[in-house]
Amino acid sequence: PIYLAHTDPHYDHVEAPHRLQRIIEVLAERDALFGLTQIDAVPVEHEVLTAVHHPEYVQHVQMVGRSSGRLDPETYVGSRSHEAALRAAGGMVQAVEAVLNGHLRSVLALVRPPGHHAFPGHGEGFCLFNNVAVAARYATDVHGLERVLVVDWDVHHGNGTQAIFSRDPRVFYFSTHQGSLYPGTGRWTEIGEGPGTGTTCNVPLPAYVGDEGYARVFDDLLHPLAERFQPQLVLVSAGFDGHWLDPLASMGLYISGYSRLCQTIKAIAGDLCDGRLVLALEGGYHLDALAGSILACLHVLTGETRAVEDPLGRLAYPEPPIHDLIAQLQRLHRLF
Repeated sequence: PIYLAHTDPHYDHVEAPHRLQRIIEVLAERDALFGLTQIDAVPVEHEVLTAVHHPEYVQHVQMVGRSSGRLDPETYVGSRSHEAALRAAGGMVQAVEAVLNGHLRSVLALVRPPGHHAFPGHGEGFCLFNNVAVAARYATDVHGLERVLVVDWDVHHGNGTQAIFSRDPRVFYFSTHQGSLYPGTGRWTEIGEGPGTGTTCNVPLPAYVGDEGYARVFDDLLHPLAERFQPQLVLVSAGFDGHWLDPLASMGLYISGYSRLCQTIKAIAGDLCDGRLVLALEGGYHLDALAGSILACLHVLTGETRAVEDPLGRLAYPEPPIHDLIAQLQRLHRLF
């Protein structure tokens, strides 16, 4: 319930509680919650959070929330947002703990506020604390993992996550995003820095790339890169704003496309790290597209074979070719 208490009291914000409310409504309507194991999201411990975020920034978020202010013009902090953000990061830590100790094979973490635009010292893009980065750092520092794969399929580049791990060879960051959108980072030539060189792969896509283009990217780039990296855990920044109806982007994914992406990720985790997989909710602002895509991914994780009905129609534009971009990245990352 605390995730629903993160709200902007001054403005009808697009990243609002109704996103999560609609997801839960659809999962309940389709009987998708039956038989699942629920993880209680406890607040993240201070030392775990500050392994990623500066202590002064953590205190700043709390102080801004006392007056229901903003970190920037689009990133609000309501009166209970700090508590929600602590439990969002803590929920991801609990999810990682569950899969690493063998209690669960995979977790779908319906957390908010989202996180992948949060840097060590500031938040932006609706994000307060970087939930996936906190979980990845917990896996490496506390559990001693040597290789964690972070896949970010949100339509906006996870600039915060990339910045946090750009020099860390223990975390491979792979991002698909619409190249022309906020925050304007994530060029295909960005591959990490120093000891982390080669453990970042950015795939900035043109508008209207959909199911087939994304599938090619995952098959021809992500899968061979993951096989070479040999992750011990897979984390996903799972944004659903690449759906063709999303109001904040211009991509061409359908619900079926997200199901296919999740199938590929599940197969990678199954082949390389005993299925240890955690998906964390990021963006997605068309409520029915968001909820339907979440349902489709949950079906994949639980082994449900029924297809999710997609009543949202089809995109009028053909997918643009992306073979040159894929070939460039294959050469850059020495996949030929």
